[in-house]
Amino acid sequence: MRENKNKLRQEVRSRLMVLTKEEHEELSNRIAENLFSLEEWKKAETIGITISIPPEVPTVRIIEQAWNEGKEVAVPKCDPEKKTMEFKKISSFNQLESVYYGLLEPVADTAKARKEDLDALIVPGLAFTKEGYRLGFGGGYYDRFLSYYRGNTLALTYELQLMDELPIEVHDIAVGKLITPSRVIRTYAH
Repeated sequence: MRENKNKLRQEVRSRLMVLTKEEHEELSNRIAENLFSLEEWKKAETIGITISIPPEVPTVRIIEQAWNEGKEVAVPKCDPEKKTMEFKKISSFNQLESVYYGLLEPVADTAKARKEDLDALIVPGLAFTKEGYRLGFGGGYYDRFLSYYRGNTLALTYELQLMDELPIEVHDIAVGKLITPSRVIRTYAH
């Protein structure tokens, strides 16, 4: 299973590398516009979201939009020893520091956001099925977090990250809506 997932991760990464900078920009802008039109976005006072790294759908513009609309933004901080993560509120990109693998996370003294505070959670992934199942980056942090989270879950995805099927495990939890450049897919998890 693990080998299969790693092979899929490589495959999706190489698909994403084929997009030009202009295509990435154009498609990610359309994804952001689709997100901003959703009720889940409009009603949310606090958004849980990661700081993306290429080739993921970029989240910086989305975070800036949230701030412009007066929303609170909470970004995950992972604990690699305990394999857990918590969300911390940030009001500026200066409150981030680079950790392992070049990931950006909130600095230690930022305020914690409880999972009940997160009205909408934007869940990262490398690939998704139309049912909302995802292939993550391999850390398992989101799977563990989602097992306790009851708010709205959304995922941002380019069409070429959508797969007919993925290796699904018992603990995998589907996200409620997939947001692509051309459509919003409601999943069964919704």
